[in-house]
Amino acid sequence: MSGETPGAGPRVVGVGADAVERAAESALRPHDLTEFVGQTVVREQLQLVLAAARKRGAPADHVLFSGPPGLGKTTLAMIVAAEMGAPLRQSSGPAIQHAGDLAAVLSSLDEGEVLFIDEVHRMARPAEELLYMAMEDFRVDVIVGKGPGATAIPLELPRFTLVGATTRAGLLPAPLRDRFGFTGFLDFYTPAELVQVLRRSALLLGVQLTVEGAEEIGRRSRGTPRIANRLLRRVRDWAQVRGSGIVDRRAARAALEVYEVDERGLDRLDRAVLEALCRRFGGGPVGLSTLAVVVGEEAETVETVAEPFLVREGLLGRTPRGRVALPETWAHLGLTPPRGSAWQLALQPDDEGRGAGGADPA
Repeated sequence: MSGETPGAGPRVVGVGADAVERAAESALRPHDLTEFVGQTVVREQLQLVLAAARKRGAPADHVLFSGPPGLGKTTLAMIVAAEMGAPLRQSSGPAIQHAGDLAAVLSSLDEGEVLFIDEVHRMARPAEELLYMAMEDFRVDVIVGKGPGATAIPLELPRFTLVGATTRAGLLPAPLRDRFGFTGFLDFYTPAELVQVLRRSALLLGVQLTVEGAEEIGRRSRGTPRIANRLLRRVRDWAQVRGSGIVDRRAARAALEVYEVDERGLDRLDRAVLEALCRRFGGGPVGLSTLAVVVGEEAETVETVAEPFLVREGLLGRTPRGRVALPETWAHLGLTPPRGSAWQLALQPDDEGRGAGGADPA
């Protein structure tokens, strides 16, 4: 059942003017907390923090957003600046490799300005240590000269708000993490929340999107708004070139088949990992490095891009002996598991008595 009334046409969610593709990404970002979909707990907590700061007439406390890529950390940083009526300065952890780099950025800030550092856990250690004092005391010590004649000159900073974003909260040193006044942990979106995201995006892009089309795209978006918006634009392309121009369930299914996104949201890399694990290694266990070589990707790419989703979906297990295919993996690929359950054997304690919670081999 398609859910459409015969003769009544599809249930259209959003119709608008043609969007300019080059401005699509920025246009789809919410501009305030009322437009932001999902993350209900974080949104309410952040709203209180910002409202209290505005009432005091002071910059907001430093804010840290943590969570997987594509869930809205950068968008929330922009919203913090917009809600506080302050300019936003953007940088990234990998770009700040020296204390002098950070000192130059901090000394150029204006009173109340918001500094956003993406992937803050990747800052160099000297810059990180300089940031401790800047966040807490709003000053930095600039070292002039070298050797015994070096002099530390204290530099007072205007009160600012630091917004940090990280996909690896465990890599943040405790002294840095503790200096953030508010930490928001972003979680994956539900299919219903992704439908809301897609409806809003369709209106902004001028796309005719049916309820069924939105549900189909949302179901395959891995709980991530960024992926949902990207798939919406690709399905729109298919609908305009090969379909009727309306993004309905048929268009979504046909387009996502072209772009190799299956019913559960698995893409080419996901399937390559599972196929290698089952067909080449009999379900495992196999080390991460070996698995990465077989699929032709870097080990870090497999670990950070494919594995989180596969583990969350119950299609991949991480054990002390390596990665293993779970029963649902074989069923999803339409394969029959070999005699003896490799995944059960891998979960047994090893020679040192470690179980599934032991060290995860590379």
